[in-house]
Amino acid sequence: MTNQITDSDWEDIVTHELPQKDDPILAKYHSARSALIAQEQKQRSDAHFRSALSPLARRACAIVSRIRTEEQKAIWTPDLEEQLARKEENNGIIVHPGMMFTLAKETMESTKLWRIVRRMPKGALLHSHCDAMVDFDFLLGVVLETEGMGIATPERGGLDSEEKRREGGVVVKYVGDLTEGGKKKKEKVDAKSIWAGEEGGYEPGTFINLVEAADAFPQGGRKGFLNWLKSRCILSQTDAIEQRHGSAEIWRKFMRCFEVIGSMLHYEPIWRRFLRRLMEQLVEDGVYWVEVRFAWQLDYCRLNSTTPEPDYCAMFTVIEEELAAFKSTPLGSSFWGLRMIWTTVRAFGPRTIIQSMNDCIATKLSFPHLIAGYDLVGPEDAGRPLTDLLPELFWFKKQCAAEGVEIPLFLHAGETLGDGDAVDHNLFDALLLGARRIGHGFSLYKHPQLIKAVKDKRVLIESCPISNEVLRLTGSIMQHPLPALLARGVPCALCNDDPAILGQDMAGMTHDFWQALQGWENLGLAGLGSLAENSVRWAAFEDQTAEEWARDVREASTGGGIKAERLRQWATEWEKFCVWVVDEYGDEYGGDDEA
Repeated sequence: MTNQITDSDWEDIVTHELPQKDDPILAKYHSARSALIAQEQKQRSDAHFRSALSPLARRACAIVSRIRTEEQKAIWTPDLEEQLARKEENNGIIVHPGMMFTLAKETMESTKLWRIVRRMPKGALLHSHCDAMVDFDFLLGVVLETEGMGIATPERGGLDSEEKRREGGVVVKYVGDLTEGGKKKKEKVDAKSIWAGEEGGYEPGTFINLVEAADAFPQGGRKGFLNWLKSRCILSQTDAIEQRHGSAEIWRKFMRCFEVIGSMLHYEPIWRRFLRRLMEQLVEDGVYWVEVRFAWQLDYCRLNSTTPEPDYCAMFTVIEEELAAFKSTPLGSSFWGLRMIWTTVRAFGPRTIIQSMNDCIATKLSFPHLIAGYDLVGPEDAGRPLTDLLPELFWFKKQCAAEGVEIPLFLHAGETLGDGDAVDHNLFDALLLGARRIGHGFSLYKHPQLIKAVKDKRVLIESCPISNEVLRLTGSIMQHPLPALLARGVPCALCNDDPAILGQDMAGMTHDFWQALQGWENLGLAGLGSLAENSVRWAAFEDQTAEEWARDVREASTGGGIKAERLRQWATEWEKFCVWVVDEYGDEYGGDDEA
């Protein structure tokens, strides 16, 4: 006896028993299925934005969806990572989680989807760190051409080995004229000595003229020097190989990048050029507003001065001047502006943090329009949790009230793989402390009660997917938890965090926007538009009390303040962008039907 289906049995099953595509039972099933999916879609944070799309915007979204599908099949095939892995293994590079953005960057920048996303109005950049914003090919060129710059190292014998050049301390800063009366000092150190070892006579901490040191660089002279110095400012593929053992090592390298960058940036001529480049690149990328986190100690020097300023007034005066000058140019006419989020490294002790908070309040009193809020930065896993920082934070709140200034909290929290530990629980404290936005919030998806509270309080998550990938929180964009937050109705915005260090080579957000659009099926151009709109809705354009802030976030474009006006301006730019998409790609990809 056999249970094998015969040909005649199979013909009978197909003809009389197997439901056909138009069978009522399948139609009923598909109807229930569609209703269930639609019910879930209504809970998404971008549901309202999608429902309010104009007919033309729907056509643009449909076109972009077809382009995405085409490129996904033709370029971003399922075995792409395997192909890249094989290619890089042949070059001696071992591919592992955290490297795929670096490897895929060149390919993504050649796609139609890249061109579209690059053109998109992205609104506001709410989470970025100052020193890591401007591309280093530009910045290092400026540093090298600035007169009076010097280089020093605390290493005995200088930077005479590969290991020392890779790991040793490096300071590049303005030191003035290293000559005396136009004639070389008799005891002036030979520029070659910093590369020559102990026999070269280099004394640790001695500054060498930067141009002379660059020309004397033993591996390729000036060009080799620039390549080397850039390698000390970015996370390269080589770093990715060396840091494959986990996030702690790559964080160590990451933080050392800031040490090198900060020393060269805190000089007025370079600071001015940095700001101009930053604003230019943002506008060219469709970013109209930026809130920049910075954590500078008092080491800023004016033009031709080697004496650090006693306060932050000179630095903020330059910000004020450069912002006004840029907005007066044709390129800058569409730029809404920038504000700074004052930050302190969370690993510091109480006295250092209190001093920084005190400096923040003093600077806010002098430049109220330039300081948007306060944050604590640095690796959460290696720093002090917010519960440990409560005394300082409550002191800060009390001092702000006493001085009559409004400095809200925009706190890093949940930038961790932990689940239930002190670092993960920073999310609870950020919410209880009244943070208006939470930086990263990577582990929030694990906390259903917190998700509800974040939604109820209308707290925005500043999500930085590429940063989370490179710094080992996720293996690729496909594994990122942001889609889970969006599906649960959590308000979020895309940010780029540290684009120059992470290898994006630009201050804009196109790389993060592109990754999200190509990586997440549920997002689409409409979802991307919603994230951009959120960035404007939760931007700190002006000082507001908690009640005023909540009102403007709630009322959005229907309100009567600056935020409502900016939201309406962004909506206009969004419609113009959708017109461009339809005009540019409608003939090839169809522009008459809706998504």
